[in-house]
Amino acid sequence: MTRAALYFLLALPVWAFAQAFNSSPEQGRSMIVSNGGIVATPQYMASQAGARILEQGGNAVDAAIAANAVLGVTEPFVNGIGGDLFAIVYEAKTGRVYGLNSSGWTPKALTLDYAKEHGIDKLDPIGVHTITVPGAVAGWDALRTRFGTLPFEKLLAPAIYYAENGFPLPERGTVSWIGKPFLTQPGYKETYMPGGARPTVGDVFRNPALASSLRTVATKGRDGFYNGTLTEAMVSFLRAQGGTHTVADFAEFQPEWVEPISTNYRGWTVYELPPNGQGIAALVMLNIMEKFPLSDYGQNSAAALHVMIEAKKLAYADMVRYVGDPRFGPVPVKEMLSKDLAAERARLIDMAHASCHVVASDLSEKLSSRGSETIYMSTIDKDGNIVSLIQSNYGGYGTGMVAPGTGFSFHNRGAGFELKPGLPNSLAGHKRPLHTIIPAFMTKGDTRIGFGIMGGWNQAQAHAQFVANVVDFGLNVQAALEMARFTKPTFEGCDVTMESRISPAVRDELTRRGHEITLLAPYASSVGQGEAVERDGKRNVNFAGSDPRCDGAAIAQTPAFEGARPGTSR
Repeated sequence: MTRAALYFLLALPVWAFAQAFNSSPEQGRSMIVSNGGIVATPQYMASQAGARILEQGGNAVDAAIAANAVLGVTEPFVNGIGGDLFAIVYEAKTGRVYGLNSSGWTPKALTLDYAKEHGIDKLDPIGVHTITVPGAVAGWDALRTRFGTLPFEKLLAPAIYYAENGFPLPERGTVSWIGKPFLTQPGYKETYMPGGARPTVGDVFRNPALASSLRTVATKGRDGFYNGTLTEAMVSFLRAQGGTHTVADFAEFQPEWVEPISTNYRGWTVYELPPNGQGIAALVMLNIMEKFPLSDYGQNSAAALHVMIEAKKLAYADMVRYVGDPRFGPVPVKEMLSKDLAAERARLIDMAHASCHVVASDLSEKLSSRGSETIYMSTIDKDGNIVSLIQSNYGGYGTGMVAPGTGFSFHNRGAGFELKPGLPNSLAGHKRPLHTIIPAFMTKGDTRIGFGIMGGWNQAQAHAQFVANVVDFGLNVQAALEMARFTKPTFEGCDVTMESRISPAVRDELTRRGHEITLLAPYASSVGQGEAVERDGKRNVNFAGSDPRCDGAAIAQTPAFEGARPGTSR
């Protein structure tokens, strides 16, 4: 027997194992498999908290709220009650998919006329005028009211505990803990650098002020944040920084239940939320990708990656051109999702050459990749209900501004507005900006998958890559999350970044086609961090995956062992 033949035989069992479980040779973690509920988040303490809520009788929505609240304590550099929230909820008993848009609006007085009168020709990315009304708490309230089973006192107890008693900083989280642009922002150092020193791995961090804010929400519900003494404290602080915010801007804000939009991708129905988010770009991208035989090209081959990178440029060009807050002007969703339009766009892709000029986009130079700090998480319960939830401060700590006694920073979501009139995303009072954060859901037959990948403008393109990994290349949810990804953070040019696990031969071929590649670490945070849960409806079994690019974990609820009786041995 030749040495090559011997190596082939030795590798055969590994190959057969990978095929049997739809994994990948690169897969480093196993899926979590359970007939109980599972919580998958980017921070293991949050996953544990959500799993505990499931063990206490809560459902997927209850677990999602509890886990998200803990994430605001343990990962304040990406999310918290000073930010916005979106969610997709799959209700198992009806088979319906619901969408929640809890992105906040601008102060009513913050208009283009106001900006002109005050000489504002550019929004400071971390200035007070980028602070829209935070939507996270209103989102929790809407989710709990419609689908939850447990009171806020129980759901927020884990987050209050960690804020009050502290927790040791984990490995990856510590790297992101302090952001230099925020060091001079009011309240930032006092909140996140107690004692004036940057925390290190294993240091115990406490935030009693945040515990107090969470207790206010736990006892008074939505009004505790939007129409009470906490509101007055926030508004007083924001106005002292030069903001136009009023108590009425907070009190009048309501999240919106929306009908998810979808497309069919090779027999799978893929759902995103409608504008004002970028989810439509993921669906447009998939429609274009569907015109090419990706499975024939091969996983992360030069041809497959070329198609996806070019489809990204085309999809994002239309997104930038047309998407804004639909309450201020129509967004042509139906037209953008047309399969005929996708065919036209697909014909613009030259398989031999990368396009360095985005077609039909006259606004691309005005957008940047700022705002990549977000959390994505998903939950599933024993009955198969699924929550796909995303929450964010936008850019790191957002503005980094912390009102005295509150313990959380305000996001800077309004930095996405344009100060030029007549555009879909032009600044206006009580308007929501074009949003980057998007949850997703996909289904075929008896299979349901709640998934998402964070990372600013990376998200829609990362969603499309995840879907292709599952649909075109047959990977399980863990392998699909782990697979090496690319991201193009800009809206013009041939630049693209990708993880170094993509083979040199593939990168050389992409370079030959005109792509200008910047190489990233093997597991780079800039391509996003994702989570996924899956329901096999035939067997009533749940699966979950968690991205190794973060401190996260997918954790299953523990069964109630107390009622079990020990058997007798023979």
